Amino acid sequence: MNLLIRNAAAILTGLSGAEARHRGPDIRIRDGRIEAMGTLAPEPGESQLDATDCVVYPAWVNTHHHLFQSLLKGDPLGLNATLSPWLAATPWRLRPHLDEGMFRTAARIGLVELALSGCGTVADHNYHYWPHMPFDSSAVLFEEAQALGLRFVLCRGGGTLSRMASADLPPPLRPETLDGYLADIERLAARFHDRAPDAMQRVVVAPTTPPHSMRPDELRETAALARQLGLRMHSHLSETVAYHDAVHGQHRRKPVHFCQDVGWVGNDVWFAHLVKLDDDEIALLGATGTGIAHCPQSNGRLGSGIAPVRALEAAGVPVSIGVDGAASNEAADMLSETHAAWLMQRARAGEAAVAVHRGGQGEAEAAAAATVEDVVRWGTAGGARVLGLPAIGTLASGQAADLAVYRLDDDPRYFGLHDPAIGPVASGGRATLEALLVGGREVVRRGRLPGVDVPALGRQARQAVQQLLAAAA
Repeated sequence: MNLLIRNAAAILTGLSGAEARHRGPDIRIRDGRIEAMGTLAPEPGESQLDATDCVVYPAWVNTHHHLFQSLLKGDPLGLNATLSPWLAATPWRLRPHLDEGMFRTAARIGLVELALSGCGTVADHNYHYWPHMPFDSSAVLFEEAQALGLRFVLCRGGGTLSRMASADLPPPLRPETLDGYLADIERLAARFHDRAPDAMQRVVVAPTTPPHSMRPDELRETAALARQLGLRMHSHLSETVAYHDAVHGQHRRKPVHFCQDVGWVGNDVWFAHLVKLDDDEIALLGATGTGIAHCPQSNGRLGSGIAPVRALEAAGVPVSIGVDGAASNEAADMLSETHAAWLMQRARAGEAAVAVHRGGQGEAEAAAAATVEDVVRWGTAGGARVLGLPAIGTLASGQAADLAVYRLDDDPRYFGLHDPAIGPVASGGRATLEALLVGGREVVRRGRLPGVDVPALGRQARQAVQQLLAAAA
């Protein structure tokens, strides 16, 4: 598709510093890539998209999700719980009753929700696996993402240990064998993994949580296979202080140092959350280039805290943004997530402020703790970096044409903005998506996904929730 996007009110590029904004109003796309940016004249026969009163961003790159949780939103039994009791109340209670149809519906809901927020690349940390399961959850996820035209990165979760004490677990909660886990990684890599810098499909090795999902020797073996196959690595870490207690109790180590011991740090690794860190752990993550998927809404919803993103980035940690699962984030889209990231980093800095008469600097630096340009960079270029997809995540000549065009002239929320560029992040809400392009292909047009009946999907969701609750009862 050859296309000229014309007359944009503002363009944020995902780059840093002076390059964060592009002053020209037009973008030319040819053969799936950005050919030129600036003030451009239409060419004969070229399609045009009028972006008057619109803002253009790189398509968001979501680096941590649990798509199956799209049918677990707002569960009353877990709504007011912190992480560990929430896990027992909601995912562990309900996940065993998800059949293939429910799983597929959940995945579709999550992917549609993300696409309508302007997200072009989704990394899903899927841990819905067990021995002899009757369907291939990995294939379902790839199929659903492909049907919508989204880039999809499967972070293959699971593990050989269970955090549940019961000896008589239902099959979907039973752990796997190490041989079975590694064999499936090799199968998935052979079938789905694409090494291209703008790959539509990738596979990542992602045991669910290092301290809880595998023994140390198994984590070492898993890391060795990942690097042998050229696969990146991902997991949860240090979401709460309980991680410190668990790892100290088992290994007399801090969580990040434990991960270093078993080969789970490096520029091919990123962790979700990283909320509770000591200064030496931040330094180690930075020195090794280990990345973060910052999930501010889920961390707030579960009462976990606010990750020290600024300190991490200053130490050299690649920063990206993930929405986490909808069971702990009832609005799992990238616009609400980036809005929260912008606010929470400022709130964290303000919370740490010390009065001048006590030797501090007051709130002088708090309001600049995160700019909109920072958040856009984390949610686009930062995501591309941790996923190892350098051809996406930024708007520049030669890059893949993954971009979101937001219309700001049809919602009073965005009226009166002195700087339209900040609107989609700073004003919150969900700006109308005039267009979402992935590799130059149109995924969303005027807020609609071709071939997707959203009201019908809502009816399927309500029916699936009733079936799920009946089965759980």
